[in-house]
Amino acid sequence: MKSSSFLALVLGGVFTLISVSACSHKAAKTEEPAAASSIDIAPIKDSEVLSSDKENASGLQTVHFKYNEYALDKADLTVLKQNVKVLKANPQLAIQVEGHCDARGGIQYNLALGEKRANSVKKYLVKSGIAAARITTLSLGKEKPIDSSDSEAAYAKNRRANFVITK
Repeated sequence: MKSSSFLALVLGGVFTLISVSACSHKAAKTEEPAAASSIDIAPIKDSEVLSSDKENASGLQTVHFKYNEYALDKADLTVLKQNVKVLKANPQLAIQVEGHCDARGGIQYNLALGEKRANSVKKYLVKSGIAAARITTLSLGKEKPIDSSDSEAAYAKNRRANFVITK
């Protein structure tokens, strides 16, 4: 009888330890997000973004591409030459070149194409004397269209590389 009482007491103690341990583990997990959410980070408002798409990026202009292409044509080079002048006149500016695509094509394909567009613009800027450290690139694929209409005119507006001032 003593051994069965002792066994019951031990099992009861083990069960209590497991329950307490599980509860304290859960409490730690629920406290972690609360601590992370107490960090004071001011969100950047969309209206504060200085972008060539919004025509408020110190004179920098958006470059547009032909369907399924990332090579720069004569019109792109004209725009980029002007952008180089702006960047040389404002050496404190740092920019992000964002590559965009139209609504056609798959997500992965358009992300890759947007990256090629942004990188072709960056390569031109660097060859023109703008420090590579001032330029970051980002592909947004088809995720941020200027015009969400389903027309060739809308597609043409969305195939672009725009400039966002980051500093």
